[in-house]
Amino acid sequence: MIGYITLGTNDLEKSVAYYDILMDMLGAGRFMQDENFVAWAKSHDRVGFSVTKPFDGEAATVGNGVMIALQAANPEQVKEVYQKALELGGSDEGKPGPRSDNFYAGYFRDLDGNKLNVFCLTENS
Repeated sequence: MIGYITLGTNDLEKSVAYYDILMDMLGAGRFMQDENFVAWAKSHDRVGFSVTKPFDGEAATVGNGVMIALQAANPEQVKEVYQKALELGGSDEGKPGPRSDNFYAGYFRDLDGNKLNVFCLTENS
């Protein structure tokens, strides 16, 4: 149903360097790019994630209530990606941990202030 998700950025070079590392940790690589846009996916037929300079030339801003969820394989990968996001300059929005019986997630903001989480589904305890 969803083909790709795009977040705006005010510094494409820094944003791409940040997401190159996080996407690689999640098994995704670049599959499209031009001078204003870069997109990653696990394969060309899977949902993509991208960053772009806004087409209208205005500053990129954070959407209130908007959050992107990145699926990880397990709680260890959630912790690793979350920690790397912070090490690369992101900020904490909720440390990794169980959020329900079978949902484990860590929340962070990227370099432009966009809210994301990295999560996995676990077996009911």
